[in-house]
Amino acid sequence: MYYNDHGPPHFYVRYGGDKALIAIDTLTVLEGRIPPRALGLIVEWGTLHRDELLADWSRSRQLEPLKKIDPLA
Repeated sequence: MYYNDHGPPHFYVRYGGDKALIAIDTLTVLEGRIPPRALGLIVEWGTLHRDELLADWSRSRQLEPLKKIDPLA
């Protein structure tokens, strides 16, 4: 996430040379490309941490420090 970024709420991912912008609400790719296998893991992680992602999005809009979100175990 970047401070003062545009809506809708989203986060950025990188995998190898690929990059994508992922919507928090739907966990769909808004921009870019990510391989299907990696996208599956991102969706799994995003589903588990959606509330934390939305809370960090809110923090970023208020220029507050973001909280670390645990990786997929």
